[in-house]
Amino acid sequence: MLKIRRIEPFYTKRDGDHLKLVFAYQYFSILKDDELFHFIPVEGKEIIINLQTLQIENLSDVFVFQKSSRFIRLPLYQLLLVSNIHDHLQKILEDLELSTETKRAQNNINEETAQLVSEMEDMNRLRMIDYALDHKDQQMFEQLMDDGNGT
Repeated sequence: MLKIRRIEPFYTKRDGDHLKLVFAYQYFSILKDDELFHFIPVEGKEIIINLQTLQIENLSDVFVFQKSSRFIRLPLYQLLLVSNIHDHLQKILEDLELSTETKRAQNNINEETAQLVSEMEDMNRLRMIDYALDHKDQQMFEQLMDDGNGT
């Protein structure tokens, strides 16, 4: 059995319902019989996951690992069968999901803040209109009314 020692995507890219995990040198390594082999991107270099089904779509891509002059060539489907890569991919997906949720939460906060500022500006404009009426300042009143109509 192979053991994944390290697996970190060099970068990730979401393309619709697909997530591409792209790997580079030093970001992916396996242990085989207590020997460490490092990924080299000579053939396959990405894992494509369908986010709807959570299935890997490029199972036939061949990943190559190297230790000095020795190489291990593994189709992705075989790597999935003989290693603990599932655990690592699950962790990567969870981290990406948390990152996405954090961005959504931040966007919601930004929208709520913008809405609150807009409401405060409207309330202030109404107070300024009351002030203009109380002080019989027709020019200020007309300017505030024009500003409120978008002109």
